[in-house]
Amino acid sequence: MQAPKTVREPHIPLYTAAERARRDATAWTLVQGVLAPLQFLVFLVSLALVLRFLANHAGEDAALWSVVVKTVVLYVIMITGSIWERVVFGQYLFARPFFWEDVVSMLVLALHTAYLAAWWTQALPARELLWLALAAYLTYVVNAAQFVLKLRAARRDESVRAVAAPEMSGRGVAA
Repeated sequence: MQAPKTVREPHIPLYTAAERARRDATAWTLVQGVLAPLQFLVFLVSLALVLRFLANHAGEDAALWSVVVKTVVLYVIMITGSIWERVVFGQYLFARPFFWEDVVSMLVLALHTAYLAAWWTQALPARELLWLALAAYLTYVVNAAQFVLKLRAARRDESVRAVAAPEMSGRGVAA
């Protein structure tokens, strides 16, 4: 008895040729390429400050303010990322290739914004505020991983396309 054949879904590349051309032509791609590692660096510094405070109550103000700085950088990357998505895909958010990344980004924004609101109104003591920050940071790490995986998929698509292009044109076919 033979095992049933599995039907593979056709691979849908992350970008169409037109989207890839728009992505490569816009300065917003460079902006995102600069802001993403900057945000990660700010995150790492803030995470260290937050964990230091939670472990030994040292550096409360630095920890609290570092989350504010991280949140401002997050807002900047979200706004510029939305502009990038509009240029490349024709809509500001929830374009097909980045739908789930954008969904999780909304949770990241909500948690960071909740931190800002609680910090601004002094609704929570520092320790609880920083636990809220850690929840926001956990969602940020998940979201960053989504984007890294998406970037790797895009690079894989492009390397496959680069290998297939000469073969499809007949130039890379051995006689």
